[in-house]
Amino acid sequence: MHNIKVFREKCGLSQRKVADLMDVSQQAVARWENGEAKPRADVLPKLARVLGCTIDELFRDPQKEAPGPGAEGR
Repeated sequence: MHNIKVFREKCGLSQRKVADLMDVSQQAVARWENGEAKPRADVLPKLARVLGCTIDELFRDPQKEAPGPGAEGR
């Protein structure tokens, strides 16, 4: 869930601020970011709202970016 950190930093939020907005501990946010734990399914919609992204974007592999314009048909 490396994307949590990416979106958090894009929003200019600290782990503490995300934790406060999510009603979880800062340690929980840190564990989500470093892959030690994953957020429960029931908190994903709120997490996506807090981070200004979709649930899908939280799970998207940054190494597998979508092809650029004009790539279709190759």
